[in-house]
Amino acid sequence: MNSQDKMTMAQAQEKMACLKEVFTVVRLLDGQQLLDRAAGKPVEVISDMCPCYSFWEKDSFCDNCTSILALREKTQKVKMEFLEYELFQVISRYVEIDGKPYVMEMLKQLDESNLLDPIGYEKIINKFALYSDKLYKDALTGVYNRRYFEDEVKNQTESVGVAVIDLDDFKLYNDSYGHNAGDKVLITVVGTIKRCIRKSDTLIRYGGDEFLLILPDMKRKTFTQKLKEIQKQINATAVPGYSILQLSVSIGGVVTQSGESIEHAIGRADKLMYLAKTEKNMVVTDLDEASSGIVSVDAHEKIKQTILIVDDSWMNLEILTAILSDDYRILEASSGEECIHALNQYGTGISLVLLDIVMPGMNGFEVLTFMNQKEWIKDIPVIMISSEDSESYICRAYELGVSDYISRPFDSKIVYRRVSNTIRLYAKQRRLSRLVADQIHDKEKNNRMMVSILSQIVEFRNGESGLHVIHINLLTRLLLEQLMKTDQYSLSWSDQYLITTASALHDIGKIGIAESILNKPGRLTDEEYEIMKTHTLIGADMLKSLDMYKDEKLVKLAYEICRWHHERYDGKGYPDGLKGEKIPISAQVVSLADVYDALISKRVYKKAYSHEKAMDMILHGECGVFNPILLECLVEIQDKLKEEIQVKSTSDFYKVEEAENIREANVQYKNIEKDIRI
Repeated sequence: MNSQDKMTMAQAQEKMACLKEVFTVVRLLDGQQLLDRAAGKPVEVISDMCPCYSFWEKDSFCDNCTSILALREKTQKVKMEFLEYELFQVISRYVEIDGKPYVMEMLKQLDESNLLDPIGYEKIINKFALYSDKLYKDALTGVYNRRYFEDEVKNQTESVGVAVIDLDDFKLYNDSYGHNAGDKVLITVVGTIKRCIRKSDTLIRYGGDEFLLILPDMKRKTFTQKLKEIQKQINATAVPGYSILQLSVSIGGVVTQSGESIEHAIGRADKLMYLAKTEKNMVVTDLDEASSGIVSVDAHEKIKQTILIVDDSWMNLEILTAILSDDYRILEASSGEECIHALNQYGTGISLVLLDIVMPGMNGFEVLTFMNQKEWIKDIPVIMISSEDSESYICRAYELGVSDYISRPFDSKIVYRRVSNTIRLYAKQRRLSRLVADQIHDKEKNNRMMVSILSQIVEFRNGESGLHVIHINLLTRLLLEQLMKTDQYSLSWSDQYLITTASALHDIGKIGIAESILNKPGRLTDEEYEIMKTHTLIGADMLKSLDMYKDEKLVKLAYEICRWHHERYDGKGYPDGLKGEKIPISAQVVSLADVYDALISKRVYKKAYSHEKAMDMILHGECGVFNPILLECLVEIQDKLKEEIQVKSTSDFYKVEEAENIREANVQYKNIEKDIRI
């Protein structure tokens, strides 16, 4: 600050008079009042003291108040500002008058048409447009963002179609394939939607995986058709680099009513979108028309989620029903016994239970205990709603598995929101579980197919029909299922599945045996028999050499089976002469299955024996000694075994199915062979 900024009030008035010849507005602002206003203290409103034309009219400062900055820094600040639709230059200069701080503020209205030449004007317009894009455009997808909705859209009341579009199972894409896949999904979906809409339509990224579509000047019938078109196109679109992903969206759509804001219409569309999510890949609108994949308002009742309200007070039932009945189907029970009956009747058709604690007969805690025993609590969420609000009651409810606890008296909006959130959470959890299960099933199918390819190659060289491997799988599975009933061995479901899968590789070592020995009619010489016995070691060595997969449980089990499926319980088997429980149970089971099927099957060196003859030979030790527990299991399953073996061997349906499997396996094998050559 220089000496010229120190003056008397008379000097200040004289200077302001001169400045008014240049500036549109010149005014003097009391520094102390500015500081008090900045601190939120009450001050006398003086209409002439109004920096930026708006200071005293607002509860807070503008984002960049030059007068406050000039006062605090004891300097001069300059900025450009639009006031209404006029452009002003604002100069705020700190001065001291009679020893007190002031800000002299000067505003000059500018004629923007004369400020810049046409090229400069275009540049500044482009700069503002770029700033607008950064402010209102989503960086990833390029469509409008939530801020644009808040600033420009939500309060509009024009007649438009409003749709909420939500990606089904988006979280799973991120969790399973990484955020890059999630980004690709979002970009792909946006590109697909934009190809379906007009330039006059507005697409907004409303949330992480949720989009808002505004369709002006659109007839109701056309609106419905457009949403259906978008849903179909997205479902048919592949994600670049992630062809395994199958996209789908749930869409809720409404047409705004007279005088209704877009923000209010979104609330209605959002409810319909969550209704669509009960089935996924669906469009739900508030229109009267319905067609395939589109549910009209009249059909909403059919897919409303069901809430079971359990309370012995009819008044409480009435209150909760009134809160929830518009958007949910309501079942009522006045006792714990009625609740159990409804759960038995509807099962997981019930989306949520609202449960009171204190009831005559079976109380709420006893209902929860019963639900835990039946394991219903895993699939049906429970919200405890009670006037009992002691810590012990609440803790016990959560220990028994409730999802939430609401104390009376309650706010109806809070009850609705907590019910809605819980149902959505469980619905998403169930969808994710289904998707994970589908992925596991596909992975298991591929594993079985690859194992089948390898085993079919061996069977082809061995001159057999291919049914041997299929029979071994069946026999192994049935024996393991029966073995688990004896409680003699601890095998998880996963262990049983892997042993069954690995059993198909039991003879893979035969690929290293000469065909002249494999397919020799009649008995083998002692020398040939010794060579044949080496298939156990060849197969085990092949698996042991898989360095990349040697620690995988499937490979370890396959190794056990390949090497030791010809061992015998009395130690008289080969190749290592293992005895009793030193033989892994996986190899013991496959050994028995292999012997049974070898007996009932026709081979180049023998005719097929009957089931009865095969059982007699095994039980009387003609094929070596087996684990007594496994022999008991074989006896227990023999009727089922005989029936299923016959069905799989003679059914025309099965033959067609088998041919398809083999054909699919051969195609896969050719592709693998091609890849290896490349």
